[in-house]
Amino acid sequence: MKRIMVFLFTSLLLISLTSCGDATDVVDSGTYQGSIKKIEAEKSEIYVDLQDGKTIELYFIDETELTQNGEVVDFSALQVGQKVEVEVKKVGKRLDPLKVKILE
Repeated sequence: MKRIMVFLFTSLLLISLTSCGDATDVVDSGTYQGSIKKIEAEKSEIYVDLQDGKTIELYFIDETELTQNGEVVDFSALQVGQKVEVEVKKVGKRLDPLKVKILE
């Protein structure tokens, strides 16, 4: 019985660790620059590699303003590798993107 419990616990732990996806960091509220590492359009989500080596995960919210050359653009304007400036608000362990500015 003890072996079965250890096996089940180990299995659940491995499943939860592998399902987490990319490792990301949480930063303080503020404005940061970096480049887009990954885009998940169906989730309105982007991963941004910051200049200090951290990677942040951003789920766009209704209030997120996405701009390029001073104009509001659609989520589809984002591309992997683009340089962006993001203004985020830390809410617990989540980062809400308030503004995302495409710099290129």
